[in-house]
Amino acid sequence: MPSPALLLNLFLDLVARGEQPRVPEPALVMDDAGAAEAFMRAGREDGILAHTYVYHAIQASTVILPGATVVDLGCGPANQLVQVARLNPDAHFIGVDASAEMLTLAADTLARCGAANVELRQAKMESLAGITDAGADAVISTMSLHHLADTAALAATLGEVKRILKPGGGVYLVDFGRLRREAGQRFFATERAALQPELFTADYYNSLRAAFSLAELRGAAAVLGDAVQVKRTFLVPFLVAIRSRHHHALRAEGRAAARALYRALSSRQRYDLRDLARFFGHGGFPLAYRPWSLLGSAV
Repeated sequence: MPSPALLLNLFLDLVARGEQPRVPEPALVMDDAGAAEAFMRAGREDGILAHTYVYHAIQASTVILPGATVVDLGCGPANQLVQVARLNPDAHFIGVDASAEMLTLAADTLARCGAANVELRQAKMESLAGITDAGADAVISTMSLHHLADTAALAATLGEVKRILKPGGGVYLVDFGRLRREAGQRFFATERAALQPELFTADYYNSLRAAFSLAELRGAAAVLGDAVQVKRTFLVPFLVAIRSRHHHALRAEGRAAARALYRALSSRQRYDLRDLARFFGHGGFPLAYRPWSLLGSAV
């Protein structure tokens, strides 16, 4: 169950009036080696973000068909990307990031994990010149849109998604939504400060400050028309997902890979994954597959 402090912050944000102004990140790409390394460590198998990567790997896989070419916008150190690739071994992935430092870390991640179905390219999300019109069967992005400079860049990015996506292609874009209270943003960033690197805590806070509002994300997603739905977490838009209306259940190999990822999590990470699934699920966005459902007493 969520902690009383978490529930209090959700309630206070729910009843708060007005909107906070967006505060762009101090650096628009994570070119600082220390910050990039801190982010990468947080997403490793034993890191504080591990459960979120399992969650998004499952949800993203519902828009990826066998043999698909999938573009991942803002792939970062590829911790998330390799998990999606693991659930979809017969798809080909193109990881795109603007940061050379991140792509160096991503190459190390691919080598460490043996992800042979992934290639990397350096480009900005809002200008994907190296990808042809209708060149992607699916476009995914996890926790990267807030790196964009402003709403114009957000609109340009969604325009690029529309351009490179084949008709009827899959979409899964997810990121923070902007909370109404700075105190709430600070709470989420520091709630587990003792368990995460100091640079990661600072970046987490800056990311929440730089998040786009639910209205801004909905407005940008409108370019994709009725092909997508915009979903948010329960009560407040702490997380916002833009996903194709038409999606499919995980195939057998994806379910097996998801169960393996779940088994590799610590008991705390498993709890956090189930908590995240509830948080989004109560907001009307259920997890497509619950990897703990067949584990019985191992859960």
